[in-house]
Amino acid sequence: MPEMTPSAVRELERRIEQIWEIGQRLGLRPLPVHFEIVPATVLYEIGAYGLPGRFSHWTHGKAYQVQKTLYDYGLSKIYELVINSDPCYAFLLETNTVLQNTLVAAHVMAHADFFANNAYFVQTRRDMVDIAALHAERIERYEFEHGKAEVESLLDAVLAIQEHVDPSVPDGIDLDTSGRPRRTHSPYDDLWALDDRHAAVQQDDERVARRSVLKPPEPIRDLLWFIHEHSPVLDDWERDVVAIVRSEMLYFLPQIRTKVVNEGWATLWHARIMRELDLTPDEHVEFARLHAAVVQPTGRRLNPYALGYAVLCDIERRYGTEHLFLVREVETDVSLVRNYLTEELVEDLDLYLYERRGDELVVVDKDWQAVRERLASELGGNHIPVIVVEDGDYLGNRELYLRHVWDGRKLDLPWAEKTLEHVFRLWGRRVWLETRTDDGTEPLLLSYHPREGHRRLR
Repeated sequence: MPEMTPSAVRELERRIEQIWEIGQRLGLRPLPVHFEIVPATVLYEIGAYGLPGRFSHWTHGKAYQVQKTLYDYGLSKIYELVINSDPCYAFLLETNTVLQNTLVAAHVMAHADFFANNAYFVQTRRDMVDIAALHAERIERYEFEHGKAEVESLLDAVLAIQEHVDPSVPDGIDLDTSGRPRRTHSPYDDLWALDDRHAAVQQDDERVARRSVLKPPEPIRDLLWFIHEHSPVLDDWERDVVAIVRSEMLYFLPQIRTKVVNEGWATLWHARIMRELDLTPDEHVEFARLHAAVVQPTGRRLNPYALGYAVLCDIERRYGTEHLFLVREVETDVSLVRNYLTEELVEDLDLYLYERRGDELVVVDKDWQAVRERLASELGGNHIPVIVVEDGDYLGNRELYLRHVWDGRKLDLPWAEKTLEHVFRLWGRRVWLETRTDDGTEPLLLSYHPREGHRRLR
């Protein structure tokens, strides 16, 4: 398709102004948005990397190749891409029609409103676009200093566990809750060291303090934080890479937790705004076709736009528009489903549970409460198993003991064992992982060390 002409760009600019006037009149309070019209290669590159200018890694290139191939063959298309920042950055495809980009702009405005007002986005870095570029520069410098292969090996390991972070653990917090103060250093430490008895007591205190830090009184969910703070083998530059991945993952986490409610919010308001624009009859028909495609159910995958849109429309019908804005402020995908997915919605959306039996897919349950619980267990990043740190000095050998918080879902053991190899790269000592057998009845202990390979103990 041809690029947008100058006259088409001017018409789009006029419509974006109208969209902002209508949206604000309807109650939206978005962050400011900077729009850019870009070719497909740029749009899909940003979509694959997550942020413009982010560090390079083969997983990003793989994602780009998949998305771009699907676009080239007409199998998939990214209509909108907006970055949570201040101002937000929104990218419009240059081959879209004016109407398509008008719809995208209305959708983007609602996203910018969600970013500005949802509680889970309050702590995100609004300058992450600039921060990511600085991160990329540092990693590029490390590649020059230590070699690309070494840096890529480290990134492979860190990215393998990037989801295991905890936003309740801010950067730099001291998790030693044992109540023991950290020892302070003074210019007279060498004099104190002359007293053998004092030195022995001091060494004992330091061993106890180290033990209390490495064996936390409560399990720690932020695996990246723990490795960054306590790994016995990482150099300073390697710790910096761990910190980079962790900070960027914390930025993306609210988007993972609010995919359904965020997309549902944007879909609801783009529909409402577009209906108030002065469109031609042909454009109204085209808009209806585009909107129907957005909320169309898919065969084997949940459409977050459709689910979020249906639930939010039902909330407004039952509780009113004021309550709808409250939902936008406080809900995640899990709370939205638990609090507002009704039996009628499950039936209207034709939601059900299915499983593969041999070569066939078989519907196994259509009970609305079972569907709700399954959705709640898989949305918002809940499909990722919870792995906690139990002990960073296991058996007194600085070995790392992790535990899988069992919720009835078994681990993919070959995948888990490969991940333990990556964790060993970061910890440098034997790594243990406690889980359960497939039926959940017996404990199963996995361990890895390069000298002995993988072990499974019951």
